[in-house]
Amino acid sequence: MAQEFDSHRLRNVQFVPLTAFDQENRLNLSAMRELLGRLHAAGGRVFITCAGSAEFHSLTSQEILDCIRLAREAVGEESVVMVPLGYDLPSAREMLKQAVDAGADTGLVMPLGFPYLSNEGARDYYLRLLDAAPCPLLIYKKSEIPSDDLLLELAGHENLVGVKYAVNDIDAFHRIVQDDGGRIEWICGSAERFAPFFMLAGATGYTSGAGNVCPHLTLSMFRACAKGDWERGLALQRHIRPIEDYRARAASSYNISFLKQAIRATGLDFGPPRPPQRQITAEEAVEIEAILSPILEAEKNEAQANQPATATG
Repeated sequence: MAQEFDSHRLRNVQFVPLTAFDQENRLNLSAMRELLGRLHAAGGRVFITCAGSAEFHSLTSQEILDCIRLAREAVGEESVVMVPLGYDLPSAREMLKQAVDAGADTGLVMPLGFPYLSNEGARDYYLRLLDAAPCPLLIYKKSEIPSDDLLLELAGHENLVGVKYAVNDIDAFHRIVQDDGGRIEWICGSAERFAPFFMLAGATGYTSGAGNVCPHLTLSMFRACAKGDWERGLALQRHIRPIEDYRARAASSYNISFLKQAIRATGLDFGPPRPPQRQITAEEAVEIEAILSPILEAEKNEAQANQPATATG
């Protein structure tokens, strides 16, 4: 059995902090440290470092480990730091082992990118990771494999603590949450555009890329939805929605590129995304700046509203 872990800590916004590159295309750890500090100060307590929106597929193993160490230093022991895993089994196992040594609390098994997939083969892959895992794992579902039946089977494994569910079928999600009966955490993997509806169907948290730009707005949205204040939750979602709508353009090919451009408006330069990610044109940069202006104003207002009242008298 993996190390003890309170899965209730996952019941939150799960930030995917962007990965910064300098002019030589090396990690810009200084910029990343500042961003992590901002997210933590806003109230972020779960961080999926180097995952999909943070360019997992273009990062080396050493770069991922460097980011894990940085995240652990920047967000403290009270926060959850999660490492993404993928590719061949030996590499995934070794990455998990080294990431735990570097400070990771959990691992996220990324969507399987192999050709000729089957649920039978996926079961073998997941079980071999779960059986040997030195820490709890989550599985990321983004397509029909792994099937919901396979996920329910794996939910009985002592080292599986959650599923990041990113197939936008609310009825299917509601069914699997009900069928699981509370053994593991079911997380909305489709961010703010779908999060309120997934939470109504039983999700206990959701992942966020937009939170890199507006952490106070998304944390407030989560808190409102978690306590059933759907009117306020959806009102906050409307502020964030333009980010998610833009990222979803052209088969979601703006997912990373938009955020890399948008983070500039907050005073941080994270460099362009690595190929083969889409690059933002000059015209698109102007469009993004216009989209962000009211969002950043709403973020500023929400941050001020969330500040503790100063005692007087």
